Amino acid sequence: QAQLVDSGGGLVQAGGSLRLSCAASGHTFINYGMGWFRQAPGKEREFVAYIDWSGRITDYAASVEGRFTIVRDNAKNTVHLQLNSLKPEDTAVYFCAATSTSAYPERGALKYDFWGQGTQVAVSS
Repeated sequence: QAQLVDSGGGLVQAGGSLRLSCAASGHTFINYGMGWFRQAPGKEREFVAYIDWSGRITDYAASVEGRFTIVRDNAKNTVHLQLNSLKPEDTAVYFCAATSTSAYPERGALKYDFWGQGTQVAVSS
């Protein structure tokens, strides 16, 4: 059974860093684009970052560009999101997801086939 497991969230002060991880199992995601989304309380889920199957194409939401970095390790079936210079407005539950769509980058949540359970990131001011 295909499964994505998110981890690495936590509570940090503004300006701090976290590294989120997404471990895939039960399915080969090497041909899938991978994305990270986030959802803050009372808000809709929003796109954060995307990486294509090869790792060569990345895309970021304007709000995180230059602060967050997405990377993948196909040999280990993992994807990571490095969060630097965190701000209180980055507080949210972060989800990794996998998309089989051939179009990239892919920012639409409805285009993603598999989702992790989410990991909480809280940034204090």
